[in-house]
Amino acid sequence: MKDEAIYRRLFRTALLIRLVEERIIALYPSDKIQSPVHLSIGQEAVAVGVCDGLLPDDLVFATYRSHGFYIAKGGPLDAMFAELYGRKGGISGGKAGSMHLAAPEVGLMGSSAVVASTIPHAVGAALSFKRRGIPRIAVAVFGDGATEEGVYHESLNFAAIMKVPVLFVCEDNGLAVHSHRPIRQSYKLVEHAATFGIAGRRVEEGWDMLAVRRATLEAAATVRAGAPFVLEIATSRYKEHVGVGEDFHFNYRTSDAVDAWKRRDPLIVDAALAASLTAELEAEIDAAVAFAEASAAPGRVELLADVI
Repeated sequence: MKDEAIYRRLFRTALLIRLVEERIIALYPSDKIQSPVHLSIGQEAVAVGVCDGLLPDDLVFATYRSHGFYIAKGGPLDAMFAELYGRKGGISGGKAGSMHLAAPEVGLMGSSAVVASTIPHAVGAALSFKRRGIPRIAVAVFGDGATEEGVYHESLNFAAIMKVPVLFVCEDNGLAVHSHRPIRQSYKLVEHAATFGIAGRRVEEGWDMLAVRRATLEAAATVRAGAPFVLEIATSRYKEHVGVGEDFHFNYRTSDAVDAWKRRDPLIVDAALAASLTAELEAEIDAAVAFAEASAAPGRVELLADVI
C-alpha cells in the first residue's frame, strides 16, 4: 500500500513533466518560446526518483536538460514558462531561458549550457555543508558525455580527498549529442569512481521510478554518512538532442531501442492512471502558460539589471 502511494506521487510528477514538455513542443513553432530547448521526454523517471529520494533542503545542480529536475524539485511552473517566453515574470526575468533554469528556494541551484560546469559547484556546496556542520547533501546531475571533461575527474578526486557529502548522478542515455558512449569511453563509470575510492552503483531500470528512488535513498544515506557516491542511471532520450522533433533520419540511432524503452515506460504502459490525471495537470499547465503570456516583456531598464 505504501509503495502504491509513493508510485502514484512519482507518477503524477513524471506525467506533469511529460505534459509540460509536450506543451512546449506544441508551442515551439509559434516562436513564443525564446530559447533553444533540450527535452527530457523519456528520462522523467530519473528526475522524479532522484528528487523524491532527497530531503527538501538538499541541493541539486543540474544540466541544460533540466526541465524535469526543475519540476521534480518543486520549481514554480508559471515562472518556468515565463522564463521560456523571455518575460519579466520568469525565474531570471527572461534572461536565462530553458538551459539555465534555477529555483534556489526549493533547492534547484542552477543549470548551465556548459557541459560539466555545475559538477564542481555541487562539490563546493558539499564542502561548505561539511565545514559548517550542516546535515545536507549536494547532488551533481550530468550526462554521460560530461564524464569526459577534466573537471569531472578533478571533482571526483577533490570530493574523495575531502570526503564531502556530494552525490554524483549520471543520466546515462548513451549519447553525447549523436555520439554513442562505447566509441567515446574506455572506462566504466562505477569502476572508474572506485579508483578514487568512491563507491557507486549502476541502475539499469531507469524507467522504474521506484527503483531510482530506492537507489537514491541508499546512495544518499552513504553520502550523509560522510562519503561521496556515484549513481549511474540508464535512461533513454526519445526526442532529438536539442529541439522538439525526431532525429532518426540522421541514422545515428534507430527507433528500435527507443521503442523497447517505451514498452516499459509507465507513463505509456499505465494508460488508465495517466488518463485519470491528465485533465488536472493540463489545467495547471494552462494556468502557467496564461501567466507567461500575460507577463510583460523586459525593456531597456531590465537589460543591464543584475549584471555585475
